[in-house]
Amino acid sequence: MKTYYVYIMTNKKNGTLYIGVTGNLERRVYEHKQKLIEGFTKKYNLHKLVYYESGTDVSSAITREKQLKKWLRKWKIELIEKENPDWVDLANDWYE
Repeated sequence: MKTYYVYIMTNKKNGTLYIGVTGNLERRVYEHKQKLIEGFTKKYNLHKLVYYESGTDVSSAITREKQLKKWLRKWKIELIEKENPDWVDLANDWYE
């Protein structure tokens, strides 16, 4: 069964936030880290994965992404800090 991820990238603690959805989190985070895709994350150097959640329904993942994007910044920060209070890059040791 396929897994889908909703994730949040940033450049630093309390920095700019990007929320996305993907079916391959490792590949997508790598693309962000290597600045392989033009756009918001490349422009603002968003290279730290600070939050993600997973599920098996793509529609639910897309709905959740849209929901989080509408949240107040304060709520997004609280969500991150509940799971990752030090804003550690969760993908720090995924790549060589």
